[in-house]
Amino acid sequence: MPVAGAAVGGGSGAGGPLLLGVRHHGPGSARGVRAALDTAAPRVVLIEGPPEGDALLALAADEAMRPPVALLAHAVDDPGRAAFWPLAEFSPEWVAIRWALAHDVPARFIDLPAAHSLALAAVDDGSREEESEDDESLRIDPLAVLAEAAGYDDPERWWEDVVEHQGPDGADDPFAPFAAVAEAMGALRERHADGGPRRDLVREAHMRLQLRTARKEFGDDGVAVVCGAWHVPALGRKTTVAADRALLKGLPKVKTGMTWVPWTHRRLARHSGYGAGIDSPGWYGHLFGVPDRPVERWLTKVAGLLREEDRTVSSAHVIEAVRLAETLAAMRGRPLAGLTETTDAVRAVMCEGSDVPLGLIHDRLIVGEVLGEVPDAAPAVPLQRDLTALQRTLRLKPEALERELDLDLRKEMDAERGRLLHRLRLLGIDWGEPAAGRGSTGTFRESWRLRWEPELYVRVAEAGVWGTTVLSAATAKAESRALAATALAEVTALAERCLLAALPDALPVVMKALADRAALDADVGRLAQALPALARSLRYGDVRSTDTGALGEVAAGLAERICVGLPPACAGLDADGAAEMRGHLDSVHTAIGLLPDDQGPDDQDPDGRGRDLAGRWGAVLRKLAGRDTVPGVIRGRAARLLLDDGRLAEDEAARFMGLALSPGTPPTDAAAWIEGFVGGASGAGRQQAASSAGGMLLVHDERLLGLVDAWLTGVSADAFTDVLPLLRRTFSAYEPGVRRTLGELVRRGPAAGGPVTPEPAAPGFGPGLDEARADAVLPVLRLLLGADGIGGTDNSDDLLEATG
Repeated sequence: MPVAGAAVGGGSGAGGPLLLGVRHHGPGSARGVRAALDTAAPRVVLIEGPPEGDALLALAADEAMRPPVALLAHAVDDPGRAAFWPLAEFSPEWVAIRWALAHDVPARFIDLPAAHSLALAAVDDGSREEESEDDESLRIDPLAVLAEAAGYDDPERWWEDVVEHQGPDGADDPFAPFAAVAEAMGALRERHADGGPRRDLVREAHMRLQLRTARKEFGDDGVAVVCGAWHVPALGRKTTVAADRALLKGLPKVKTGMTWVPWTHRRLARHSGYGAGIDSPGWYGHLFGVPDRPVERWLTKVAGLLREEDRTVSSAHVIEAVRLAETLAAMRGRPLAGLTETTDAVRAVMCEGSDVPLGLIHDRLIVGEVLGEVPDAAPAVPLQRDLTALQRTLRLKPEALERELDLDLRKEMDAERGRLLHRLRLLGIDWGEPAAGRGSTGTFRESWRLRWEPELYVRVAEAGVWGTTVLSAATAKAESRALAATALAEVTALAERCLLAALPDALPVVMKALADRAALDADVGRLAQALPALARSLRYGDVRSTDTGALGEVAAGLAERICVGLPPACAGLDADGAAEMRGHLDSVHTAIGLLPDDQGPDDQDPDGRGRDLAGRWGAVLRKLAGRDTVPGVIRGRAARLLLDDGRLAEDEAARFMGLALSPGTPPTDAAAWIEGFVGGASGAGRQQAASSAGGMLLVHDERLLGLVDAWLTGVSADAFTDVLPLLRRTFSAYEPGVRRTLGELVRRGPAAGGPVTPEPAAPGFGPGLDEARADAVLPVLRLLLGADGIGGTDNSDDLLEATG
């Protein structure tokens, strides 16, 4: 169906503007646009896109501009309200922009202004739930309808066959493909009554008005329009100016800012602005960039990647894969082997039928981790410019590919990198995510997982309201959060983040808020939640040479209040409350172990006794372990912590267990005591290791294992059903080897007369030191450490000094 009033696929003799309907991010469409523009040589090129971007088009000619890039529009008063218009090297719109700049021809965006589209998006978000099912049914996928009419079950495969797999210069008539697509879209719109989003009608009215203006200025034969194929029939439709302006009347509007930002191949399939996404941008980029023999060149790329990963791939593999891909294409009736055929050939020939290497090929080649670049002249908020300068100074280049970064905080460069990443996280710019370190777990090490996503530019724009530099913005936001925080744990976590981010100006405000909240909060549970962050902060302050005197006073005060309030808070708890309090017990125990233990007098201690936090905490644990009113899981955990710290002898630990497992104790309470004593520490990060340590305690101390075994065999059948879930939860956390060893010990039974063991080498461990076996290790240590003179038991002090 010809489009009235327009020359679709026609030149100057067709009596109308040249309308080139494309598929966004389609390499075949991009090649066709380039050929059509070369042939028609228009005097102006109109492109689907926000008109606010006209002022930025000149930057596309800059050598520093490397696609994929995107136009970013955001509301000035609400930077989080934003939209992207991505462009890849193979996007028809990008080809049209570059053609216009190269031929000194004006280029203009003619879509609905971003000022309106952002405002409409906010309105749509509020009214989307009110849309009926009939409204949704009107939204059609034109490619899917055309593919189905052609007998294809996959729209992507149909589009590849009819458009993407054409020759590099298009057909003999460069306008013919566009005329065919326009005719098909016209028939679809006629049948489905312009089915699509309602906003399309408004956008098309604005495009028609811009087209009329260009035709008056440059003449009908001097105008070329590059837009989505779906809009071509609407642009060629005869309407009145009044009717189009009526559709635009009363549209909401917001003040917007716009700039270029780098984009990634991975994000091309998920964006706003354009309605078409692609699943294989790397493949499409290959089709657009290669001059000839795309299948052979693609499979050569695949072979190179597999060789880099130490897989054996020869030239014969490539030749056979090409033959297989072409054979599959012929069997399936395709004009050229597409991505499906090449992938099947790679799987069969190069991957030996395995899909595992295909995952690597998909990530590196089919999608690709390409990150575009924009010139420094592109507009940016001051915070973005400061961040860019810091990234260059610290040699932290944003990358689309996820990578690990290990920092040694004793080095100034690494310390500054860590501060920057922590400040950005405080601002909500999650470029880096803390990760478990592969080396030392000391406080001078930090590990990060870095990955730059285009959406982070929006987060930077949002954070710009706090300041013009990363340091000032992070400081202002930390102060604001401290004043607004209501929970004590929230303030302590903020204090920790301020130390990590090195925000000395914000720390006094945070410390005042912390002291105020701590003085008013009497809940032991909340105090226990707050203490660990303070203890960690003191360690971070040490390695960063930060004055943490005030922080230490607050932490010590919290620890003292916990020691006083914890025993009564543990009485009379139900099962859920006891489990929660057990977690607090573990956290406080770890935190107090990190706090400095001042044995001298303290001016703030009215009794002049000084603060022996470790000693006071030990007394609290002993009180909890021996108090019958405390739930069994807490008593068992307190006894275990005392045993691990060497504050409880093994004989006394056995006595505590014997009392807890005596016949007069309810079976469920006894099982809870066992869970607390030999179960793992609460917390996801420590669960498995601590649980295995509890199992090893039973392996090496057969007295405790015998007590557990004797109690369990004496539990009645009715009570056994109640205690089984508790025991299963405790023992299932052990490693398989530990469970196997315990099973063998129980099956063997206790040794005659009970086990007789020498004095243990350390509390909680098995028999004493086997000196003969220890001596056998010393020569190896001497070689590893390079310490001369270490070779026998007489040099044990030297060995200890050498190993630190």
